[in-house]
Amino acid sequence: MTEPLRLVLVSAGTGNPSSTRMLGDRIAQKALDLLGEADAPATVNAIELGPLAVDIARATVSGVPSADLQAAFERLAAADGVIAATPVYKAGLSGLFKSFVDLLDNDLLLARPILLAATAGSARHALVVDEQMRPLFAYMRALALPTSVFATPEDWGATDLGERIERAAIELAVLMRSRVGHEIADRAWSAYQHEFGGSAARAERTAADVDFDSPLMRLATGGSAGESAAAQDGSGSA
Repeated sequence: MTEPLRLVLVSAGTGNPSSTRMLGDRIAQKALDLLGEADAPATVNAIELGPLAVDIARATVSGVPSADLQAAFERLAAADGVIAATPVYKAGLSGLFKSFVDLLDNDLLLARPILLAATAGSARHALVVDEQMRPLFAYMRALALPTSVFATPEDWGATDLGERIERAAIELAVLMRSRVGHEIADRAWSAYQHEFGGSAARAERTAADVDFDSPLMRLATGGSAGESAAAQDGSGSA
């Protein structure tokens, strides 16, 4: 039996209740419904950054994550799809959210479908998602979905928000079900730069895991990306 797909919601909301978490939950439920209709069962796991704020601050200074923070990294590394939701303050995304992303290995979200969402008190902040979140996750080499979701207090009772959530959830469900992110990572993993001993699911943790014949490793050892390690050391056939 195939394991259920794993959807992870990262919420940087700090209120109680949190409108950011409420938006993320609404998107997640829609995605789960769509996956269920397509006979692709899925589970959702939420990472609340508020309770991790002190751990995030300490890890930012020390470089050493707590057990709870490391568990959050591992949940993200195992995800088939991600919803990243943040409040917007003073025309910028939450500092708590950015600090958490800063702690992630650069390859942890490689080719992972990710739906971007944000909440704010005014529509004046609507461009923060595309101007700040989208470049951030492009740097992380994640597959940011074409449709993002932004909500202000006035949007909660509007049909437009529901329609946008559905469109974004469809994109997320289709990419999760196709497992295209996994295929990209499986086929091209060695062509990307990675952090040794990192939290990514395919991270190299011992010398035996390292592919010394990858293009990047050949360049690092003074060869060219197009020649094999055997050719570099002269052991190739004549």
